[in-house]
Amino acid sequence: MERDINFNRDDCKMEFDMHHIKEVDCIVVDKVYSQYQDRECFPQLELEIESGTIECIKFAPGYIVPGTLIKSDMPNKPHFSRVRFELRIPYEIFMADGTTLKGNLPDIYKDIVMFVPEARDEFEFNIVVDTSSNILAEPIIDKCQVTFAVGVFIVIKVVGKVQLLVPTFGFCPEPPQSVDFSQENACDDFDDHSFPLFFPLQYGDLFGGEK
Repeated sequence: MERDINFNRDDCKMEFDMHHIKEVDCIVVDKVYSQYQDRECFPQLELEIESGTIECIKFAPGYIVPGTLIKSDMPNKPHFSRVRFELRIPYEIFMADGTTLKGNLPDIYKDIVMFVPEARDEFEFNIVVDTSSNILAEPIIDKCQVTFAVGVFIVIKVVGKVQLLVPTFGFCPEPPQSVDFSQENACDDFDDHSFPLFFPLQYGDLFGGEK
C-alpha cells in the first residue's frame, strides 16, 4: 500500500491512487452546517503614540466577546435562529524603535439569521468566526497620533460535532526526514561563476574592424 502513496514531495502533499481506497472509517469531526460572509470597514481609526515610525500593524484572530452570544429560535422560520454577538479583533502596532502598541478594533455587533437545524437537546451547535483584517491605506502619523483605515472580512459558521463515514487509505505513511537549517555560504557557488573580462574590449572586438 505504501507504494501508492508518496509523501516525500517538496510541497509535502501526498500523491495517491483513488482506486486503492482501503476501507471506510467512522471519524468524529466538527461539521459546518451553515456559513455566511460579511465585511466591516473602519475608514478612520486614531491612536495616540509617543513618536517614531511604524514598521507594521498585525491583527490577531477575531473572537466573540464572552457573554455576548445570544441564540434565539424563530417560531415562524423552523431550522433557523436569530444570532447576536459582539466580535472583537485585537491588533498590535510595531514601531521602528522596537516598541509595540496593543489595541482592539471597535467591537463589531452582529444580529443575523443563521441556519441551525433542529436537534436533540444534548446536541450542541457552536458559533465560530474567522476574520481577515487588512490595512487599506498607508497609516498617517501627525505629531502624537496615528490614523489608519482597516477592512475586515468575516466568515460566521454554525458548527456541530458529528460522526462521519469517510473512505480512507489507512493510516498516514511515514513522514519525510527533517532537514536541519544551515546558513548559506555566499562562496558555495563561486566556483561556478564565469570568469569576467579583465580588460576593456578593443575597437576590432566591438566593430569587427569597420572604419
